[in-house]
Amino acid sequence: MYKPRLSAGVLMFCGILLAAGTFQPAHASCGATFCSVNTQWETQGAWTEPGLRINLRYEYTDQDQLRSGADKVEPAGALGTHDEIRTLNRNLQVGMDYAINPAWAVSLQVPVVQRDHRHVHNDVLPEYETWSLAGLGDLRLSGRYQAALSDHAAAGVQFGLKLPTGKFDETDVGGMLAERSLQPGSGTTDALLGAYTYHRLEGDATTLFVQGLWQRPLAGRDDYQPGQQVTFDIGLRYALTRDLNAQLQLNLLWKDHDQGLNAEPDDSGGRYVFLSPGASYTLTTHMQLYGFVQLPLYQYVNGTQLTADWSAVAGISWRL
Repeated sequence: MYKPRLSAGVLMFCGILLAAGTFQPAHASCGATFCSVNTQWETQGAWTEPGLRINLRYEYTDQDQLRSGADKVEPAGALGTHDEIRTLNRNLQVGMDYAINPAWAVSLQVPVVQRDHRHVHNDVLPEYETWSLAGLGDLRLSGRYQAALSDHAAAGVQFGLKLPTGKFDETDVGGMLAERSLQPGSGTTDALLGAYTYHRLEGDATTLFVQGLWQRPLAGRDDYQPGQQVTFDIGLRYALTRDLNAQLQLNLLWKDHDQGLNAEPDDSGGRYVFLSPGASYTLTTHMQLYGFVQLPLYQYVNGTQLTADWSAVAGISWRL
């Protein structure tokens, strides 16, 4: 019978991550309205055979808490200003990864954004404005090169572009333009550069992975340039049975200030740390289901921004 066991090193790693969850909780925006949970199974060593893989991923984030720096705050209500109230994000991402051979692969990520936002203009009589934005976001096209370090470990590099395919001029029913940070697309082309490594432990029952990714806009567009950002993920995948896997990730994100006349530099960017427990279940040798809850451990936002108490990710992956 298949009975995976945890080594002392793996138990220590789990203990560090679980202990982090006892720190004072923060309430984050889940990486600027897109969750930073890593579901790139090919870079985690879960599926390594050549061929096409499809990944459908759904994300839910309800940002309804204002935060300034690291602290929760209430709306200021100052006359002549506006206060953010809520941004509800429900995003679907379609990912396609084609491994040409064990070394080379290409991938495409297609986001579909559904975002509802509400804020209030503080006047003698407060005026509420709402936007319901839905549509294609910015595509990501990337390549990957991977080299084996041993029979149980590999490392690789990623490189590519985020393309300006999403709209950035959406309005409400009255024709009022939504803020650029709320739009389905940024309007910019961004360079992507990353690296990763994974190691199989305990007779392949456990996989440890580390991945980092840098995203930088190549130029602004229509007086707006989103801030560059860096993500860093470390995760553990442990086989409870042949079909059921426990997952645990620590996700770090740094985002710089947005720039331009149509940006809000003082109220954009920040530093985030998330703990993301989850599980995956293998339906067949070619298909698996997965789900995560992302919990913020620490968040520091520049200026005042909307944040969320938790976020969720669920999806299905299959190999054709």
